[in-house]
Amino acid sequence: MERKEIESAVEAILFASGEPVQIKRLCAALELARPAVERALKDLGDHYAFDQRGIRLVQMEDCWQLCSAPEFGDAVHRALEVRKPAKLSQPALEALTIIAYYQPTTRAYVDQIRGVDSSYTMSLLLNRDLIEECGRLQVPGRPRLYRTTKQFLRAFHLSSLEDLPELTEPSEEEDPLDPEADGQMRLGENGEIVSSQEEEETE
Repeated sequence: MERKEIESAVEAILFASGEPVQIKRLCAALELARPAVERALKDLGDHYAFDQRGIRLVQMEDCWQLCSAPEFGDAVHRALEVRKPAKLSQPALEALTIIAYYQPTTRAYVDQIRGVDSSYTMSLLLNRDLIEECGRLQVPGRPRLYRTTKQFLRAFHLSSLEDLPELTEPSEEEDPLDPEADGQMRLGENGEIVSSQEEEETE
């Protein structure tokens, strides 16, 4: 297959799927080695971004998906009459932050750090598909383990968990969930994750 043909085939698969597709599935479908498919994905993503098209190619760990460009989100919502998802509450962000940085982890661990029962909050995050069960801890009672999902990466504009802001150790006087504490995951005006250092630089 020619390079342009590979790019078009990748685009067709991602468009038809509508969901994240693992790169190994793309390689199998096209009967190509991973480097050739990765090059096609990069070229396709660069093409969308350079031409400022209404579509973006998003990477989520080893998966890729075609999505509408975020700057046209309001127009898409109006056209499709889709309600915007409710913003996460502070308790939900706290629980999600703990799971994101310490996954896989249990609800009991989240409760311990937050100091309150997180049953309702964890249920909310599960319903929003931001976290998922991923097994059980091999201790008496075998509590469930939780981790973040690909939807979490997409919602916070992350390619992988490595893109999370570095988590610094809080001092003895510092509350690890205090919104003013350094190294915590927070949302910017456009829904992106920002660190405290980035906030200071923009002020």
